[in-house]
Amino acid sequence: MIDFSWIAVSAPAIVGLLVAHLVLSVVPVLIGLALAIPVGWFAYGVPVLRTLILGVSGVLYTVPSLALFVLLPRIIGTRILDPMNVVVALAVYAFALLVRTVVDGLGSVSPEARQAAEAMGYRRLGRFLTIELPIATPVVLAGLRVATASAVSIVSVASLIGIDQLGSLFTQGMQLQFVTPIVVGIVLCLLLAVCLDGLILLADRLLTPWRRRSGATA
Repeated sequence: MIDFSWIAVSAPAIVGLLVAHLVLSVVPVLIGLALAIPVGWFAYGVPVLRTLILGVSGVLYTVPSLALFVLLPRIIGTRILDPMNVVVALAVYAFALLVRTVVDGLGSVSPEARQAAEAMGYRRLGRFLTIELPIATPVVLAGLRVATASAVSIVSVASLIGIDQLGSLFTQGMQLQFVTPIVVGIVLCLLLAVCLDGLILLADRLLTPWRRRSGATA
């Protein structure tokens, strides 16, 4: 049974946990994306190092999140309850996932598009920013959707080390043998993931208008 009276009384605290969860999910993914774009571009342009960079990113993504939350304070000098540990850890995960996505996205750019850009006088950086990255955007944003959904899920694990967010509702419900906080936490995590995914899909439509035009023409 869901106790709606508890939800009504606890609404301000629940909203605070939702906002904290949102911040801890979105900020690391944006940081990871900002790092993955230049590193992915570099990796794609230097095939000798591409395998090494992608291999290291793959290893980083396999590190257990709880272990990383516990180890980071010793590495970066923060307190165990500092939310910065979560931000850094999730930024590492997002970067590890997105750097491969950026490389794959750049690989989807046709040689003809690059040759046309070179014929128009674009240098490497200009070609990347104005031609290659826009064409790679759908692939990059597809990876961003995965990274964002993963972040929303992993953030809840941080409740085990005392970081307040929606995962705190899970621990509260288990400690009190009270199902309502657990259900509320699950529902809000799902809604948050769906809303963020919808925003990324909207960004995809806005950033790639040529795909809509080509679909309408077809």
